[in-house]
Amino acid sequence: MRLGFVAVALGASLATVTPSRAQQIDISSGSVVDIIAKLKPGEYVWTPEVAPLGPMLLIVNLKSQRAVLYRNGVPIAATTVSTGRPGRKTPTGIFTILQKQVEHYSSKYDSAPMPYMERLTWYGVALHAGRLPGYPASHGCIRMPAGFAKLLYGLTSLGMTVVIADLPAAPRVAPTPELVDAEQGDEAPTEWTPERSPRGPVSVIVSASDHRALVLRNGVIIGTAPVTVKGLVGGTWAYALRSVDKDGQHWVKLELSQRLGNEPVEPQEWQRFEAPEAFKKEVAGIVEPGMTIVVTPDSLKTAAAPVTLLQSGN
Repeated sequence: MRLGFVAVALGASLATVTPSRAQQIDISSGSVVDIIAKLKPGEYVWTPEVAPLGPMLLIVNLKSQRAVLYRNGVPIAATTVSTGRPGRKTPTGIFTILQKQVEHYSSKYDSAPMPYMERLTWYGVALHAGRLPGYPASHGCIRMPAGFAKLLYGLTSLGMTVVIADLPAAPRVAPTPELVDAEQGDEAPTEWTPERSPRGPVSVIVSASDHRALVLRNGVIIGTAPVTVKGLVGGTWAYALRSVDKDGQHWVKLELSQRLGNEPVEPQEWQRFEAPEAFKKEVAGIVEPGMTIVVTPDSLKTAAAPVTLLQSGN
């Protein structure tokens, strides 16, 4: 896809980079992938015009210290980040944005500023603007360039899905009271209560370990049912609905590493999933471009332990 010129900007006063690194890069003969791999600390790529509308998904990779923003399965932005340092490691998992605040200060670390804070857990893990030395240096939060943090804040909404990965380790599902308390397994009943959250972005989490799927809209569980995933589930992956037209639905499988590559999902891919017909019909009724499905080998119940140990603030 020809993107022409894209802006690679710096994170204002909170990024440890020099102004000379701010530049326009012509990628008409290259790829976004090449740019992301070469980003210096504090630099980012922002191209929302590639996919102007639709729900979004942010994937943060602790190993590469990069984050990629997708809209309708299309990568529209990427940035360098600084995550939790040794002993304060940022937890991997599948999160939703719980709270947003432009001006926020840490309640634990000497009122450290956390501009454009977007909370991922009530234990203190959040996205926010901060110092970017080029390596993990935070108390567990995900620091971003100030410019990127401001732009991201302007696009996101409560309930948006954020996946934090540390490949080759598989992300764990972030525990919330609803996820931990939800009934699990093949014997638990199918439930469908869309009135709990009538509007907002939809995400589906499928746990191969629990044989269970949870449907979240705007971060609230509106449905759950037994689901079996055929074959080996050796890691976590995600699907995103890119578009719907006369030929049907067009899904892509998202890459959780620093690469931006994604591939079309063939119809036979869905034969791996077995679920009650009534549940599939209900989910089909709320499908729209940008919807995400995250498949994990992890249990929704056992995910609680690592995160509850983290006390992070900046």
